[in-house]
Amino acid sequence: MEKRWIIKEKPDNQVVDALAKELNISPKLVGLLVQRGVKTFEEARSFFRPKLEELHDPFLMKDMDKAVDRILKAARENENIMVYGDYDVDGTTAVSLVYSFLKIFHKKVEFYIPDRYAEGYGISYKGIDTAAEHHVSLIIALDCGIKAIDKVRYATEKGIDFIIGDHHRPGDKIPEAVAVLDPKRNDCPYPYKELSGAGVGFKLTQALAISKKIPMKKVYAALDLLAVSIAADIVPITGENRILAFYGLKQINEQPRPGLASILRTSGFEPKKEVGKDKRVFSREITINDLVFVVGPRINAAGRIKDATDSVRLLISNNDDYAGKLGDAINILNNTRRDLDSGITQEAIDMISNSDELQQKKTTVLYKPDWHKGVIGIVASRLIEHFYKPTIVLTFSDGLITGSARSIKGFDIYDAIDACSDLLEHFGGHMYAAGLAMKPENLNAFLTRFEDYAQENLTDEMMLPEIEIDEKLFFSDINSKFYRILKQFAPFGPGNMAPLFMSENVIDTGYAKLVGKNGDQRHLKLEVVHKNHSGNPIKAIAFNMGHFWEPVHEGRSFSLCYHIDENTWLGNTSIQLRVKDIRMEE
Repeated sequence: MEKRWIIKEKPDNQVVDALAKELNISPKLVGLLVQRGVKTFEEARSFFRPKLEELHDPFLMKDMDKAVDRILKAARENENIMVYGDYDVDGTTAVSLVYSFLKIFHKKVEFYIPDRYAEGYGISYKGIDTAAEHHVSLIIALDCGIKAIDKVRYATEKGIDFIIGDHHRPGDKIPEAVAVLDPKRNDCPYPYKELSGAGVGFKLTQALAISKKIPMKKVYAALDLLAVSIAADIVPITGENRILAFYGLKQINEQPRPGLASILRTSGFEPKKEVGKDKRVFSREITINDLVFVVGPRINAAGRIKDATDSVRLLISNNDDYAGKLGDAINILNNTRRDLDSGITQEAIDMISNSDELQQKKTTVLYKPDWHKGVIGIVASRLIEHFYKPTIVLTFSDGLITGSARSIKGFDIYDAIDACSDLLEHFGGHMYAAGLAMKPENLNAFLTRFEDYAQENLTDEMMLPEIEIDEKLFFSDINSKFYRILKQFAPFGPGNMAPLFMSENVIDTGYAKLVGKNGDQRHLKLEVVHKNHSGNPIKAIAFNMGHFWEPVHEGRSFSLCYHIDENTWLGNTSIQLRVKDIRMEE
């Protein structure tokens, strides 16, 4: 698939030169800092050395005082509290975080995760009825609830109070709960708006710790869960999230809780054999990418295939043996999830490939009533990789057509679905991911309305995948100091993506070869230099780009865009380029 290469606008040279002199680092690296809004020595120090002391006061969040007062009243009067959360990674980590903290000072706490199939997303009537049966008088809902106006009213009629801790965009009305914590509320002055659901839960535990004079280290013990939430929910890794992710990753690498250690072991991460200055538990450093692509899917697998309650049990466990058994069971569920995902994805690709009508549309909306509800969100993401269109994958569940939506850069799929809201029973989500449900008789009208919205709001340019390049480099710019400082830009994620570089007029030294497992030689290994320039060659790996082997092998020049990475082989570590795209120049 052809991609647009967009080179970011160069920052002001005077700002770059002044800061490069102060920091004593390459102006190329300083340019990356300025692109990220870092323009002074103090800002650079905060960026490279984030501090937990820089976190915002939790009481800046609207209704935080009300939430704390109600929880402390429940503790004083020995009330039963239910911590309720969504079945995805953000929801289960949020529940694990808040539940574990409340248990420090109040024993009558239980947790509840709704069944994806029987109850669906968000607060359910069944969950409220279960709370009533267990004589619960306070429900703390996390990563859901911001639109649960009727459900909160129903709970109130049963004598149950609600505290809502959500991070999704509110509707026109706010539920009449005791407290509604959501930084995206228009009337909320909290300075950072991009917290995950677990992030809102974390701020609640911070506020409780302040009020009860509980040492803050008890709150920080859950930073590993918070890092998993931030990574898996794809929230921006900027500002407060960057601080939280930084320390959460540090904890996962040096002292992971039994549940996370179990997931990593079953995923193939090897324990580190030698202990020295590097305090890592595993032989390779755990990164945000590992949380997104390794840990997150396994935590999600329980809710997708069976019951997300097991994910919470795993995450709150302090017992290595118990966590090991749960981790093994969840890994098996993840294998089942992977098989389902693969099969449905191929079926969906075939549907599109065999339909001229679907190929001509600006959107992809597919419906098959027997598709597994637990994997349709993953399938939607896979289809975007293949066809690069806003995508909704729908199935049938409990009398409704339900689905997951994913989007492409620049197209707000939440707004697109909102434009069809009169046809829906409920919906919710973000700019790039959402969920929805409708009556079967509304499907055709929805298909038409959704496509019409895209026709009006999607340009042809937006439908061409974009590669945003941070900086042009010569290979001579890349050395051990450059890479050492570059690594300190991590953790990477939305708002602070791993820098992408470009080099022009490049040739292979004759090393180029096809590689891959089991004879499937889809990948291209290279050793590249600038044409007509001296200098040492640098190794590169281009995954799924074997089709470039012939022109590269013939000695034709080309441009590369790439991330700078490390490769360890037989105990030796060297800098390597991880190629994102190749563009032949001749």
